[in-house]
Amino acid sequence: MKVLFNADDFGLTKGITDGIIKAHLDGAVNSTTMMMNGNAVNYAVQQAKKTPTLKTGIHLVLTWGKPISASVPGLIANDGNFKYNNTFADMEPPNPPEVEKEWRAQIEAFLKTGLTLHHIDSHHHVHGWLPLKETIRKLATEYGVPVRYTDTLQDDPDLLLTEKLWLEFYGAGVNDQIFEDLKYLEAKSVEVMTHPAFLDEELMSVSSYHQKRKEELDILCSLNIPDWVERHDGLK
Repeated sequence: MKVLFNADDFGLTKGITDGIIKAHLDGAVNSTTMMMNGNAVNYAVQQAKKTPTLKTGIHLVLTWGKPISASVPGLIANDGNFKYNNTFADMEPPNPPEVEKEWRAQIEAFLKTGLTLHHIDSHHHVHGWLPLKETIRKLATEYGVPVRYTDTLQDDPDLLLTEKLWLEFYGAGVNDQIFEDLKYLEAKSVEVMTHPAFLDEELMSVSSYHQKRKEELDILCSLNIPDWVERHDGLK
């Protein structure tokens, strides 16, 4: 089985960024995805360039912080931040052309860094929102990179990064027995979503998921990878 350990939220804070770098250099993480509107995105770009073995993709954002592009009024609240949050599925769907404009701006900002775009996923899995299915399909096809698995894209296997996505390494599910669970998964390839980090004040202020991030980091740096696991490079 091919297993890809991806770390989300690269560039959100310095502590998250440093944690992801350590989880790659000393642990199981082999890719990450960057938030181009994060508080430490410039620092993350520097660290990514210093660590070319870490595959770096983009963590498209619609549910945190401010947009990168101008003139997307339908996506923002009065304070200038995105009006959507992790309960977006219960909200009125956005205007797809506005989302495409913003996500294209985020991708172009990534490419301007000179980094190679490895794959696409999103904060809170918003790219799996059914009203945005055609938008994400269009962008993935145009930029020629795979996308994190979502149920809404399961009929487009050629677009997907892996056959399955493992979401259980999160919260109460964070433990060092992950391979015992994965070995029973019926799939040739799986992405494990992770959130390693060093705790800092900035992280505590921007995310409700913080204490477990350090635990994730410690476990990811101590895992023994079984012989039956092939490290996934994101290529089909």
